[in-house]
Amino acid sequence: MQAIDQALETFGLSRFRPGQRDVIEAIMAGRDTMCIMPTGGGKSLCYQLPATILDGVTIVISPLIALMKDQVDALTDLNIPATFINSSLPADQQRARIESLVRGEFKMVYVAPERLRSAGFLRAIADVKISLLAVDEAHCISQWGHDFRPDYARLGRFRERIGNPQTVAMTATATQIVRDDICQILQLRDPASFVSGFARPNLSLRVECPNSNSEKDHRLIEFLQQTDGAGIVYATTRKNCEHVVELLQGQLDRRLEYYHAGMTHEERLRVQENFMSGRTPIVVATNAFGMGIDKSDLRFVLHYNIPGSLEAYYQEVGRAGRDGKPSVCLLLYSYQDRFIHEFFIENSYPPKETVRDLYQFLSSYDQNPVEITLQQIKEQMNLSIGTHGIANCEILLEKAGAIERLDSQENMAGIRIDSPLPTLVDLVPREATARRKVLTTLEKLVGPLRGDLVMFHPQWLTQKLDMKWDNIARHIKSLAELKQIEYVPPFRGRAIHVKDPSKPFAKLEIDFVELNRRRKAEMERLERVIQFATTRRCRQVDILEYFGDPNREKCGMCDRCGHRLPLSQMIKVIPQKPAVAPPNMASWNEAAIGYAIQVALSGVVRTRGRAGKILIAQMLVGSNNKKLATGGLSQLSTFGLLRQLKQSEVGDLLDFLISLGYIKKFETAKFRPVLQIAPSSEQAMKGNFDLELSKQIPADLAQTLSTKLAGKQPRRLPSDSAPGPTTLNQPRHSLSVPEKSPENLNTMTAPPQSKTPSPSAIQTLEKSTPFDASSHDKPMDSPQPSPAIPPVVKSTVIRRDGSHDSPMRPNYYWTWKLLSDGYPAELVAQMRSITIPALFDHLARASENQLLVDPSWLLTESELQQLNRWAGQQTKAQLQPTIHLISPPISREKVMLFLQLREH
Repeated sequence: MQAIDQALETFGLSRFRPGQRDVIEAIMAGRDTMCIMPTGGGKSLCYQLPATILDGVTIVISPLIALMKDQVDALTDLNIPATFINSSLPADQQRARIESLVRGEFKMVYVAPERLRSAGFLRAIADVKISLLAVDEAHCISQWGHDFRPDYARLGRFRERIGNPQTVAMTATATQIVRDDICQILQLRDPASFVSGFARPNLSLRVECPNSNSEKDHRLIEFLQQTDGAGIVYATTRKNCEHVVELLQGQLDRRLEYYHAGMTHEERLRVQENFMSGRTPIVVATNAFGMGIDKSDLRFVLHYNIPGSLEAYYQEVGRAGRDGKPSVCLLLYSYQDRFIHEFFIENSYPPKETVRDLYQFLSSYDQNPVEITLQQIKEQMNLSIGTHGIANCEILLEKAGAIERLDSQENMAGIRIDSPLPTLVDLVPREATARRKVLTTLEKLVGPLRGDLVMFHPQWLTQKLDMKWDNIARHIKSLAELKQIEYVPPFRGRAIHVKDPSKPFAKLEIDFVELNRRRKAEMERLERVIQFATTRRCRQVDILEYFGDPNREKCGMCDRCGHRLPLSQMIKVIPQKPAVAPPNMASWNEAAIGYAIQVALSGVVRTRGRAGKILIAQMLVGSNNKKLATGGLSQLSTFGLLRQLKQSEVGDLLDFLISLGYIKKFETAKFRPVLQIAPSSEQAMKGNFDLELSKQIPADLAQTLSTKLAGKQPRRLPSDSAPGPTTLNQPRHSLSVPEKSPENLNTMTAPPQSKTPSPSAIQTLEKSTPFDASSHDKPMDSPQPSPAIPPVVKSTVIRRDGSHDSPMRPNYYWTWKLLSDGYPAELVAQMRSITIPALFDHLARASENQLLVDPSWLLTESELQQLNRWAGQQTKAQLQPTIHLISPPISREKVMLFLQLREH
């Protein structure tokens, strides 16, 4: 569009950044738009440029006063008529700018979300032509976003009141849950959605893992002493911010200050201005610092603690290197840091019982509104959660319509008129002239804000009516007896208005099932950050994969790509190609790599979620650690199968599989994470590597496995094709496991595509097969199927009596087939998505149909000896009543199967 290109020149630009033109064209086409663009990607231009072309005014909802001023100053310098209206301006200046807005003198007006509660502002813009509503930092709309503000959640109602103008929502990061909330609350109509520009090739992403707090502090000092320029140090808590500043005092030749939400507005503003002007090159801050920070020459971002999500991490590191020059982003990762975030998550999603107790506590107060602080609530109720958790309980109650959290205003009162009638005066007796006069004035005050609680100063009403406040208050209380009117008496500071104290908690609409689901999602996001910190892959690739960017390649700049140049050398040149030589893939032995992956995954399966990374690595290399023998791990078939490797090398392999999502970390006790297999690893355990692992596996790890495991081959399931070499880049044809057939379907055709077991199936398996190190567990590379079974020829199986089976296979056949090929029972049950009892039943039916079943597939040698001694020469009928004598040392299902096999 020619108009777009011409408008670009107005901003002094010659070309768009990646993704900008697409967003602008969608806006110019009249579509509601959702734009997810990383920090520094140029989101502001996406609504500013259309605003200069569209006929009318663009209202920009922005959360930070300082950001508004910076944006307006920049636009004014470009001769674009823009202004802001917020509480930092005196009343006369606010009034003058509103009048100019009404006269059409501005193309853009920035306002805070709180401004939308002003009846005067809404009345003033009632006749203004609003061409576009732009919501910046739109994640604030959702209470599940990064920085929930109640007035953001009311934007949908505001948008409706001003005629539902075309709307664009902008943010740097948003999960799918947050995106859904934004669209729902704003009521966007079929929005065009854009997610773009996540690659930051000039950032060197690095992670270090100090073993202690003192080591972390030492590394922090060392990094800042070696790294010149301005930057941000992020810490999780206010206490850590202050600790870091105190630690660094006298250690650096640059000034630094801390910034967190516990400081006054004036203090935070001073720190921000010092940082932007360069007087303070380094700021140590919580995540409260950074929204709207547009300082192009930041040379580093250091995370003293891990952030709570990859979205937060990438938004924060994205503030470095906006000038395109190389910058370093260092994360000091300690596993203990996760517990801070777990505490925050637990407080963000409080349990039902706590929310109920708080509601009953507030409802029982004599006064209403309740003037009480969060700390006072915590102390009086003796709660274990923090004040942050109490605030979130209040948010839930407010969203359910049970309470209203009133702003910290000195001695303000509130009135709500909720009625479609143009006036309620006719509901008041004619002789009550004073009361009717009060109501008329209140209706003018509320104006178009019917249904909202409108705050006012009692002094304003006394001057307006020329009456004493005591008389006015008496009349208002009388008016509040009407069900359409609600009155909140004046209060001094923070207060909570309980709307109907008599309403029982059970009647409130709070979806605790959904809250628990979202709490779990937050925990998974935290786990994903830890996965990023421990990945063996290129860190840029890992992040771009998370955000769904299809154009992801190794950056050549991160520590995993081998780039460890000091910052002083990095600044000399921006590498146009990876800084390290490409790996020599020709020397890789893909069969050996496949073998290592399959053995490692199988080792995790066999520990059944009872061991951590270190113990599993020791088991796989055949360590003589006594813990392995005590826990039965030395008896597993995978014990020592990777003895050619060092324990640290196996640890790197496990980290790589964790980064792929094949293995999951779970914490059963504090500081004791264990490993469990993920459903997505099923094909890899079979020997099918359909991912392009050669592009993901670290070169040094691939070379190590290739060299030390040369000659090893991954275990393949039999197929009707001739054996061929294992490749990491192409999927191999192998025996597929059929999906469950309907109950009335007794046979199946040739096996269809395999079905990945569901998490619930895996959980069922884990519950039905408790950890028992003595259970049968054949090595993967040397299965021992029964010698009585002739080799399988294509899709026909030869029975014991010499007869041939047809190509049609019953469901139990595939269970028998996997076991006969040497796969352990628990793995077969997982692959087939069945329980262990169902697996026993399949084998019994296989035996009934003359398929030879080897008892050692399910029973250990000691179990077989015990059962044989017990059974002797007696018949099954004679043994049946005495099963209890052998069970539960051996499960009843195993005993029954043994007897059935013995009979056959």
